[in-house]
Amino acid sequence: MPMVPPQKGIGEMTGKEQASLAWREGMIPVSTRFDDPYFSLAGGLEETRHVFLTGNDLPARLTPGFHVAELGFGTGLNLLALHLCAPGVPLRYTTFEGFPMTAAEMARAHQAFPQAAAVAAPLVHAWGQGARSFTFHAIAVTVIEGDVRQTLPTWEGAADAWFLDGFSPAKNPEMWNDDLMAQVARHTAPGGSFATYTAAGHVRRALTAAGFQVERRAGFGTKRHMSAGRFGGRT
Repeated sequence: MPMVPPQKGIGEMTGKEQASLAWREGMIPVSTRFDDPYFSLAGGLEETRHVFLTGNDLPARLTPGFHVAELGFGTGLNLLALHLCAPGVPLRYTTFEGFPMTAAEMARAHQAFPQAAAVAAPLVHAWGQGARSFTFHAIAVTVIEGDVRQTLPTWEGAADAWFLDGFSPAKNPEMWNDDLMAQVARHTAPGGSFATYTAAGHVRRALTAAGFQVERRAGFGTKRHMSAGRFGGRT
């Protein structure tokens, strides 16, 4: 889920780093690197629907070829939720991940959500085969591994909607800095959107400065607020 290793500069990642996990209640993965769970303890699938789908006005906006991009692939739960909300619609999904799980860890996490687990087999199989570009049901998926501060600036795509799902800004601040939020804006199609569970003031200010019209909305579960917005123009 996170893209930026703590206390490391941009050029210091060598090779691929795997996720470092502990487990709560047997099925809830927690990053020991960032001391943060991968999804809400109050209900990860419902959180995804509230924050990332409703926050981006999905599925209403989904049309063939619609491009979702994501910071923080993690368990793949957001991808599963996207498929569940619009099965059969051919979409594009690009996600950036710095510390990938194993397929076995991913499948274990899915067991917390029977509805998601029921459709997850093609994802887990592709992941276990080492595929990072594959078709999941009707969704063309590309997973870009590595330090997002390196990989996002060189990405040639533009998203219609962003799922900003890195670990907490308090625990992984590099994932939410001004430069990275500006890169999100530079890789957003005109009229595109973002949604995130965080309402941290510095994140909202960075997204506003990057060209988004930012709203603070009601959060999920115990979180009072979240953030969402539309891209109003390039800066």
